Amino acid sequence: MHGTGHFICKFRGLMIDVEFRVVGGQREGLLLALGQVVIANGFTLLRQRMVAGSEGASLTMHVRGPENRLLQLEENLGSHPLVRSFEASPIDGAAVRPEPRETMAPMAAPATAPSKAPVIIHDPAQMPRVQALLPLLAREYPNIFVHLRALEYELTAEQYDATLEYIGRRVGAWVYKRDFALGGQLPPGEAIRRIALPAMRQVLEAELQGQQLHVTNSPFCGRGRKGACCHFLGGMLAGLLDTAQGTNTFRVVEAQCRNAGAAACAFEFHH
Repeated sequence: MHGTGHFICKFRGLMIDVEFRVVGGQREGLLLALGQVVIANGFTLLRQRMVAGSEGASLTMHVRGPENRLLQLEENLGSHPLVRSFEASPIDGAAVRPEPRETMAPMAAPATAPSKAPVIIHDPAQMPRVQALLPLLAREYPNIFVHLRALEYELTAEQYDATLEYIGRRVGAWVYKRDFALGGQLPPGEAIRRIALPAMRQVLEAELQGQQLHVTNSPFCGRGRKGACCHFLGGMLAGLLDTAQGTNTFRVVEAQCRNAGAAACAFEFHH
């Protein structure tokens, strides 16, 4: 990346207080490393507590920051190499405040900023449900789709699409750390072929056709929805590749979907 600049960020959304409970493999450096992640995502670490446990160091952090950046913070914490597992929940009774204007410190600016829409769960009250679901998906993986489809009956259409994409990103990051993390970092094209494709084949029929990854049996199609509907699969692919590259720059687009009449669900990768 080239160039530096001063950026003035004007937040116009809501502030939210969240408690993270993190289990890390080591105590030394855990708070410093995760505190930097919290700050880099625009949050403030209000208080913390660390204790030693049978599974490793257990760190509890109370943070406050912009609600529309919460999911990005969770994704960055969940994929951090020092983190074995974590849970997050809004703090009951925490005040939701108008966000203040805030000046960020000088930071590097990319020559061309990637176009990437944020992943948002529209109702923060769904976060405890999502956090409870993630360990179940890990335990029963790859037999996960019955649990994901059950969310159709619990969420509105808008909540469902964004929530499934977020869950997919979390699952993709977990699969990468479980199955692919010991390999060296690959160029984006090779990462798609050697990580995204075999990971998708763990759960569905998939193949590469040119620059697209095709899935022929997505379980999200034909369930009464209109248009492209495989938000979990796109999120999973993005979570795999972002974690593999150590960035948050992959954008996965479902260019075709069986739910919209295509022969297969086709995903394109933009980096």
